[in-house]
Amino acid sequence: MSFSPGTLVTLRDRDWVVLPSEDPDLLVVKPLGGSEDEITGVYLPLNFPEDQPVSAEFPTPAKEDLGDISSARLLYDSVRLSFRNGAGPFRCLAKLSFRPRSYQMVPLVMALRQETVRLLIADDVGVGKTIEALLIVKELLERRKIKRFAVVCLPHLCEQWQSEIKEKIGLEAVIIRTNTQARLDREIQGDVSVYDYYPYQIISIDYIKGDSRRQVFIEQCPEMVIVDEAHTCACPVGASIHQQQRHFLVNKIASKPDQHLIMLTATPHSGKNEEFLSLLGLLKPEFETMDLPSASPSERKDLARYFVQRQRSHVEKWMNEDTPFPERDPGEFNYRLSRNYASFFDQVLSFAQKLVSGEAQAGKGKGKTHYWTALALLRGVMSSPAAGIEMLKNRMQKLFKGEEDWNEEDNPVHDLDYGFETDVTPGQLFQKTEWSQYQLQQLREFTKQLEGLANPDDDQKLAYTALIIEEWIEHQFNPVIFCRYIATAKYIGEHLEPLLKKKFPKMNIQVITSEDPDEVRKQRISQMEPFRQRVLIATDCLSEGINLQEYFTAVLHYDLPWNPNRLEQREGRVDRFGQLAKTVKAYLLYGENNPIDGIILDVLLRKVREIKKSIGINVPFPEDSKSIIDTITQALLLNPDRKIQIKKSTDQLEFNFDEFSEASEQKLNVTRKIDEAAEREKATRSIFAQNAIKPNEIEADLKEMSEAIGDPKAVEEFVFLTLNNILGVQMDEYQKGYRVYTANLPYVLKSTLPDKEMVLVSFDSPTPENYLYLGRNHLFVEHLCMLLMANSLNRSPQRASRSAVIRSKEVAVKTTLLLFRVRNVIEARKKTSQIIAEEMLVWGYRGIAAQKDFLTIDEASCLMKTVRPTSNMTPESRANFLENELKQLPTLKQDFDQLAEGRSKKLVEAHERFSKVMGHGHFQVVYPVLPMDILGMYILLPDLG
Repeated sequence: MSFSPGTLVTLRDRDWVVLPSEDPDLLVVKPLGGSEDEITGVYLPLNFPEDQPVSAEFPTPAKEDLGDISSARLLYDSVRLSFRNGAGPFRCLAKLSFRPRSYQMVPLVMALRQETVRLLIADDVGVGKTIEALLIVKELLERRKIKRFAVVCLPHLCEQWQSEIKEKIGLEAVIIRTNTQARLDREIQGDVSVYDYYPYQIISIDYIKGDSRRQVFIEQCPEMVIVDEAHTCACPVGASIHQQQRHFLVNKIASKPDQHLIMLTATPHSGKNEEFLSLLGLLKPEFETMDLPSASPSERKDLARYFVQRQRSHVEKWMNEDTPFPERDPGEFNYRLSRNYASFFDQVLSFAQKLVSGEAQAGKGKGKTHYWTALALLRGVMSSPAAGIEMLKNRMQKLFKGEEDWNEEDNPVHDLDYGFETDVTPGQLFQKTEWSQYQLQQLREFTKQLEGLANPDDDQKLAYTALIIEEWIEHQFNPVIFCRYIATAKYIGEHLEPLLKKKFPKMNIQVITSEDPDEVRKQRISQMEPFRQRVLIATDCLSEGINLQEYFTAVLHYDLPWNPNRLEQREGRVDRFGQLAKTVKAYLLYGENNPIDGIILDVLLRKVREIKKSIGINVPFPEDSKSIIDTITQALLLNPDRKIQIKKSTDQLEFNFDEFSEASEQKLNVTRKIDEAAEREKATRSIFAQNAIKPNEIEADLKEMSEAIGDPKAVEEFVFLTLNNILGVQMDEYQKGYRVYTANLPYVLKSTLPDKEMVLVSFDSPTPENYLYLGRNHLFVEHLCMLLMANSLNRSPQRASRSAVIRSKEVAVKTTLLLFRVRNVIEARKKTSQIIAEEMLVWGYRGIAAQKDFLTIDEASCLMKTVRPTSNMTPESRANFLENELKQLPTLKQDFDQLAEGRSKKLVEAHERFSKVMGHGHFQVVYPVLPMDILGMYILLPDLG
């Protein structure tokens, strides 16, 4: 006994659609109108009587199905919105819980052009690289090119990836890292590893990179691997052991034949050319030696097959689709050090200058150590009193214990490479040098002074921050305050909360650092949602990969980063697609008379922001922090006369940055490198924005797919009309969406919504705050489609009409509309795989069937949408017209089959067209399953009046 894919069978008192099966003894079926979760396998050799399938045919509408034609469109929508296998060339679109932007299809087209997918997706922060990667994964799964995939990411991003995979493509992925490995092992039966057992994996890169686990994963990893924040896996000359391990892991994966690999990063070029080339080499080994500025057009064209890097300006109006990004309001706030803090800084600066003096370095061989120690001290005490105190106490404790904590591989002052610096404990940075008893006494004295400065009167940085945040909250901005040190974050939270809650007693303030486990960070952020006024204080553990746009609309840089890439990463947490605010604030806070802030701002950050404003490009740091260190060293540490001056005439503190003639050479050097980086980035973006992929190449297929499976507007109209007109459930427009009152909802629908009497819903993405997004694949919409279809087939009172007879002024002769559901079998030319694709067709004819005066599909669809009854008919008259028309249907069987075959030829043309775009010589074979299902029959009669 065998049944072709797509045919109907009756089994266990229910109609089923036969699906493709790799085993001839296993019958795979899905309930007609059912969901993917109900797919069932029947092992035929068991020969159970109740499991004997019988060929079935869909019932034709009858007079008992007569009703109002206005609900015919709802029947059409209930079926097409429930389709999970579209007939167009993009097979994943019907199974997504979101609607991708058109520009997000470009990496998918690039991937489909390759037999083995190798992509570096480097779009700007907030453009949607995660969505682009998941689109590719879902499409390859639907095409049966892959069966498994793994996401390799930074540890704190595992939960976010798990949530995105579940929400966006409906798959359950397991997280594999230290605290989950044992549990996952226990769930496995047999001698098999987690990497081989679980089809969908999210793996912490720092868990898997180690020698004991790496080789097993390399051998058993899924055929598709996604590497997030891929810049952390680059490997330049002189890389740390952490970078070497990460790069070695990804390099070994990339070297496997037929291994699909997608790398994601918003900052592929850190400014170090070796790092960038090491990433390109993972795509194709020969790219590692490519010199992009002097590369030939053919070399650049070759690289463009694997590398895409777009600015927001490239995608905002792509294919005439408006993609709203917020407008970034960048700016600066300056404060002045209080007299006490300025005096303290002079003392610390003098101490630091002596550390790097010739006398301190004589014969020690630790010159570099002294510079870094001095700069770490200055940076810590100017971050906050708390950071300075912790730094000094930790230093003294280590000295008394005689501990050596210096590691020549690490530069303790740098803003470390992404993925390694989450946040910093000052004691980690203030490294060992030779200390005299007098110097130790000075450290104790500094600690006491800092303890006295830890208040808003002496710490003007803290006091001014309170004023800034108060003003932002008053103007309905919810800020994230980013700082460098854990101690500083806690200090701000401790002092800021009582200051702000005097005016905003219901405000919610949270402090998040790397001391919090990943799940705790996520929980704390999500718990802030109910509060209208919220402030998040965070270290750089939240500056990468975490999406904060739903809850926050401003960023304040409490500590200035010494790497502009970090600046962009921080601001990109809130300034990204999905941000509903029209404007987001991104402000730098600096001390007007704080020399360290002044140099960083003057030499680096302002220049980078000017470039961003003029050409829209984030310039990667052109070398490393050595240039900045050299600049600060020359300006401060090697000038023993440099102090914060007090003008006697005004009794004001003053620090003149223009006097830094010593630093001019270093400043010019940094500026030149930034300009060179800007030109390089501008050229690179123009080459790899993928302008070779033209919108018109995929526009027609996307438009047809939208009509076939339904766009967000169709979902909105279907839900609104079905609830209000069919089920008698109140749903009305409210502010930015709708209110659904759940009292009269059937349980099968009510159980898919929050347990509330009234639920706010929206059909728009990005979704307004406090609204539930209802996409075509949301469980509520899916169950609503199935419920209406079942009610219609069972002739329940709460149903859509499968048949209607009306009089209308919109037709001059009797016109019959037919609603068909057609199933197509799509297979590769080599017949390596098959899928069942479904679509709806509206078709019809004028006059009597024998005249064969057929409508086009467009004409029939237009009538279905617009026709309205203009006069009443008796039930007997309607039933007679319907029964007479039904008797004519057998004479049209051949025409129905030709219609289905003609539609299949059109699908073949679409696949051929798509294959040409892909650069493939082969195309898909499509053939219809006959007969088509007649879902509805609607007779339109001319109005006699």
